[in-house]
Amino acid sequence: MGGDWDVKLVAPPPAPRRVEGPAPRRASWYDEADMTVELLIEAIVRQTTILIAQLATSGGARAPLSHVANQVFLELVQELERQGVSRKVSADMFGLGLRTYQRKIQRYLESSTARGRSLWVAVLDYVQRTDIVSRQDVLLQFAHDDEELVRGILHDLCESGLVSVSGTGARISYRATPEHELAELRQVQSHDGLDELLWALIYREGPLPMAELAKKHVDHAELERALTRLVEAGRVEVEGETYRARQLVLPLGSAVGWEAAVFDHFKAMVSTVLCRLSMARTSTLTDHVGGSTYTLDVWAGHPLEQEAYRLLGNLRAQIGEFRDKLEKYNADQGVPENYIQVLTYVGQCLIRQGSDDASS
Repeated sequence: MGGDWDVKLVAPPPAPRRVEGPAPRRASWYDEADMTVELLIEAIVRQTTILIAQLATSGGARAPLSHVANQVFLELVQELERQGVSRKVSADMFGLGLRTYQRKIQRYLESSTARGRSLWVAVLDYVQRTDIVSRQDVLLQFAHDDEELVRGILHDLCESGLVSVSGTGARISYRATPEHELAELRQVQSHDGLDELLWALIYREGPLPMAELAKKHVDHAELERALTRLVEAGRVEVEGETYRARQLVLPLGSAVGWEAAVFDHFKAMVSTVLCRLSMARTSTLTDHVGGSTYTLDVWAGHPLEQEAYRLLGNLRAQIGEFRDKLEKYNADQGVPENYIQVLTYVGQCLIRQGSDDASS
């Protein structure tokens, strides 16, 4: 079982024969294709939101998300414009009048860098501004908000280590984790993964000028320190104010840099899909571009169970061996200014099916 998505173009079905009298309207071939694309977009958005939610809460963190909706809208607008779609047509695609659409763009552009204060941030800020505060005081401070939500946020802040709790019952009180403890933690983890993620961004989207990198949601001073480390380590090259990377190596099983690996894999997948869609429009299909998804059903005691589990490791070893051979040749011969990247990505996960108490 699997999903090999070699696209085949088909012509629209012939027009129906004319019949006398009124007939109920039926979806045209275009409408059906449009509905299929809309369903595909909905499915992709759903999976993307699941991924964003997981990333926003990874490692006990609670990353601000107030800017995400605005960012998605603005980047959709910009990408449509890059593809030559007029603002009038874009407004229609969003179901908005042109004037409303333009006002919305302007409003988001003016506030795209300003992150709103969520209740989570407001509660944390209130606790941090006091030495010790009782739960009752917190609930009174946020009396206009849902009490269960406030209680949940307090519990979440304690779980994340940003706030500590003491006492029981009516005497429960909260204290913000001292700044020096947070500073020590940040010092230890300040650039864990940041260098690798910047490296991946520069490699996949570069060369990138400093002005473009400065737009990322990273403290400017920390960004400069990270770039300095990357240049000194030989991972990134700098020419004037522009940074570029000629290779990206993320060791398997590394304790840091998983964020870069996630981005690199996601970027590779999206790039492949975009290439395939572009080729489908021109009906120029080859084996050089495309992807396949294979699902292998095994169970405890299956004679091929372990072989299925080892499949990803075998693929990595085979591709890694070839990459080493290729890079040695390129290092000896040099790489011309114009060249082609053959981008390949592989992944594997285990998804348990059936009920836990199902009999064998």
